[in-house]
Amino acid sequence: MSELAGKDCVPCRGGVPPLDDARVGALLGELDGWHVEDGFHLTRTFTFPDFATALAFVNRIGAMAEQQGHHPDIFLAWGRVQVTIWTHKINGLTESDFVFAAKVDRLER
Repeated sequence: MSELAGKDCVPCRGGVPPLDDARVGALLGELDGWHVEDGFHLTRTFTFPDFATALAFVNRIGAMAEQQGHHPDIFLAWGRVQVTIWTHKINGLTESDFVFAAKVDRLER
């Protein structure tokens, strides 16, 4: 498992540049199933056998998001959850987005 999951998200106060393509590529290589969308969103779709299991996963993500102070966009449908992460303050990706993604992966298990 990626060492990213062991880190904590760092709140962005703005004024920092988004990660460059090389760093995004390196961090993306530490995750499974995630991809970069539109150049500044990190996204992954998870599948589940039913609605209740998908909802329970969403609730675990929500609790972790509150604890980390980093909040993704979450789409819930029957048997499917799509998570989209980016740092809103800079409208781009920071290391914390990848940390959060790794933590989401850990919640799936």
